[in-house]
Amino acid sequence: MTGQVSLWVLRDVRAMDPARGLDQSCDVVIDHGLIVRVGVGAARDVAAAPNARIINAQGLWLLPAFVDLHAHLREPGHEYKEDIASGLAAAAAGGYAHVCAMPNTSPVNDTRAVTEMMRRRAQEAGAAALHPIAAITRGLRGEHLTEMAELREAGAVAVSDDGHCVQSSAVMRRALEYASNFGMPVMQHAEAHELTVGAEMHEGAVSARLGLRGWPRVAEDIIVGRDLLLAEYVGARYHVLHVSTRGALQLIRQAKDRGVQVSCEATPHHLLLTDEALVGYDTSCRVNPPLRESADMLALREALLDGTVDAVATDHAPHSSLEKDCEFSQAAPGVIGLELTAALLVPVFGAQAAGLHRLIDALSTRPAKIIGIAPPAIAEGSIAELTLFDPNERWRPAETGLRSKSRNTPFLNAELKGRVRMTWAQGRLVHDALAGSAGVGGSGDGTAVVGGRA
Repeated sequence: MTGQVSLWVLRDVRAMDPARGLDQSCDVVIDHGLIVRVGVGAARDVAAAPNARIINAQGLWLLPAFVDLHAHLREPGHEYKEDIASGLAAAAAGGYAHVCAMPNTSPVNDTRAVTEMMRRRAQEAGAAALHPIAAITRGLRGEHLTEMAELREAGAVAVSDDGHCVQSSAVMRRALEYASNFGMPVMQHAEAHELTVGAEMHEGAVSARLGLRGWPRVAEDIIVGRDLLLAEYVGARYHVLHVSTRGALQLIRQAKDRGVQVSCEATPHHLLLTDEALVGYDTSCRVNPPLRESADMLALREALLDGTVDAVATDHAPHSSLEKDCEFSQAAPGVIGLELTAALLVPVFGAQAAGLHRLIDALSTRPAKIIGIAPPAIAEGSIAELTLFDPNERWRPAETGLRSKSRNTPFLNAELKGRVRMTWAQGRLVHDALAGSAGVGGSGDGTAVVGGRA
């Protein structure tokens, strides 16, 4: 049925688009991939047609579709953990219309051929759009710059050496200067490697108690401070990946006040968990950078609300049980996040309208601007890139057919509140959890009744 539908009518949905000052219960009409009507009573005179699907969406939210700045889709090279098709399907199920794929593939995405292959596979998948992030240096070795002009031409939206922080100040300066010629931000995983050799978790009281080697905050702060000075000096765009320390936040805030072109992102796990989660040596909580202390987590939340943290990024890092069901020191760092982020964060930030609006902005509008694409919008004439979200649905990931190939998350058995029901990307419906699901039925006139509401 969904393949034949060209007219979508969402009745009495709470439409929220903070970039446009929109937050109201209204109707939204989508015709052949375009939003044609938004407003109270906008669907009143829409005639029933064989190609129409009408959804009574009272109690549901319609949001601009999400944009993820930081995901690992593992293709090419490690498709047993994830591939582009499964990763983008997971993204669509999580409300994402756009996903930036990091370059730590095998081979590394440091050439036009790999960038083009990734984009071609994404087009074949027909789900969320993929935006490759290419490597800063060849082979992620931190030595010789990649051919950024060719990578940009092939479709790369930014450059990063991902988990391999660029240690050389000279190389980082040249990277900032070179990338600025093509309007691409340089995205840095901030870690002074000399300070983190053998580190397994955050350095603090918990690491001492567990007998695990510690990773100090200053290893992140030093790199962020250096890079901000370099970005300011050359006038380039700089983005801090998965910021995790209160010190780095202070440096970023001060740099923004000086007019430095800096942006940053925070992950759901750093916004929700602390190093206390590792008591019991839970390998699902081993991440890079590590979970920090409560003061860092609270500082991240405050920075998200005040806009210092521009975006929420999943850092979706799928691993098989081979890499996680092992001794803690041998476990690969990372968690999955594409399907869980909205459900994890809405209950934390959605109690008040201001917090909810800032979260939506950080999931959609702001990250789109960082990579230079048109932000998804709820506006007449815009291409449909939308997320239909049920804020009240309760579910457990372990009991649900996740689209990702991997299951490495500490939230696998948690009861989550809130779930994406439908996602449109590039004018196409790419995820539909309403059709045929419990509590959803047809009215006989093309109308879907959600949760028993008519």
